[in-house]
Amino acid sequence: MEIRMKLCGGGFDLLAWRGFMYTIFILNFVFCCQLILLQPLVAATDAKSGDAAALFERVSQSIKMKKYSEALAELNSAIEADPALSEAYSHRASILRQICRYDESEESYKKFLELKPGNSAAEKELSQLHQAQSALNSANDLFDSGDYTKALEYIEKVVMVFSPACSKAKFLRARLLIATKDYSSAISETGYILKEDDDNLDALLLRGRAYYYLADHDVAIRHYQKGLRLDPEHVELKKAYFALKNLLKKTKSAEDNASKGKLRLAVEEYKAALALDPIHSAHNVHLHLGLCKVLVKLGRGKDALTSCTEVLDIDGDQVEALVQRGEAKLLVEDWEGAVADLKSAAEKSPQDMSVREVLMKAERSLKLSQRKDWYKILGISKTASMSEIKKAYKKLALQWHPDKNVDNREAAEAKFREIAAAYEVLGDEDKRTRYDSGEDIDEGMGMGGGGYNPFGGGGGGQQYTFHFEGGFPGGGGGFGGFHF
Repeated sequence: MEIRMKLCGGGFDLLAWRGFMYTIFILNFVFCCQLILLQPLVAATDAKSGDAAALFERVSQSIKMKKYSEALAELNSAIEADPALSEAYSHRASILRQICRYDESEESYKKFLELKPGNSAAEKELSQLHQAQSALNSANDLFDSGDYTKALEYIEKVVMVFSPACSKAKFLRARLLIATKDYSSAISETGYILKEDDDNLDALLLRGRAYYYLADHDVAIRHYQKGLRLDPEHVELKKAYFALKNLLKKTKSAEDNASKGKLRLAVEEYKAALALDPIHSAHNVHLHLGLCKVLVKLGRGKDALTSCTEVLDIDGDQVEALVQRGEAKLLVEDWEGAVADLKSAAEKSPQDMSVREVLMKAERSLKLSQRKDWYKILGISKTASMSEIKKAYKKLALQWHPDKNVDNREAAEAKFREIAAAYEVLGDEDKRTRYDSGEDIDEGMGMGGGGYNPFGGGGGGQQYTFHFEGGFPGGGGGFGGFHF
């Protein structure tokens, strides 16, 4: 009995021990399972945090290198893997705003604000997006209406501030710079675009146009040719290229005809070249000058005056244009205007003796123009014969004799004296020759003050009668065969 009890007690202890060990095993098993199951979750959380930081670093580097497409692709993948990754929406919205994909950018900002309500930075950037979008639309409208300066202000002060990588704004700015004739800035702007994409056809076209309007035609042609090698059927590039080739052809033809003395043909070619692009000032200044020189040679002073003035409107310091306009003014007998232009040219080019020579000629012409034109007074040409001079004198003397103009006696006397003075010079071969050569021989003649007076010592109340003895001899210091 005692032995059985011991055996029973030992069995119980063994059973309890087994139960205890079993419990310990279960607990250990559960603990190990927890470790095995929780470790990936902890690691995943840590990895998630690390991956996000690495992602945004890669995005930042892509933006610095202006690889916006790569940055957006990474952010889109991250959002697809974790739609609750708020910072990815913020980064994506910012990039899309910078490249002026405004509708997509606004959608991303709104998604970010759903995840992070009241975020002031995002709300501010969203406001900037709306400003940039509105400014870009306004700039396009102003460009279409021709208000290029105002459009440029919208682009530079708003769009390029909030959307600095906006290609649409960059191209519009380049077009506006060309429209406002700031060709150097247009070349710089398109140069930045080509640095990022050297095969950009629109940038090649705009940069070629800027060089074209600076009259750097060789460089312009190279830009057009590069674009056409990339796309031989590009309409605008073809149009610009062949228009420039035609302009150069017309210009050369005009210059060749002028140098060969085919002046009338040169005039037509110059006009044809000018008609091709009236706003191409940098080139047209040379065409206008060439046309002016040809017209001066043809003696077409009035037309030459217009062409030379066109040159000076473009470049007021063009010495050759001033000289040519001076020559044109001599042709139209604008003596004072000619002297003024030639003096200006001489001041700008004091060492040019040819300018001095033309100036002296103009000054002499001005001086001659200020003396009495005896030919004009008698109403005859400078080639009139002596008999024509006497005939004109007789006719006018009869017409203006004071006795025949009793109602206008004072004016008739003055006119009569002038006619007589004209005949005193032109009716004498020696005096006429000296007068025609430009010599001053009319001082003190025929206009009172002790000079030549057909009335002798006549005063206003003297009576005149005259007879023609043997025709109308004239000559001498009085009225010849006229007796008073």
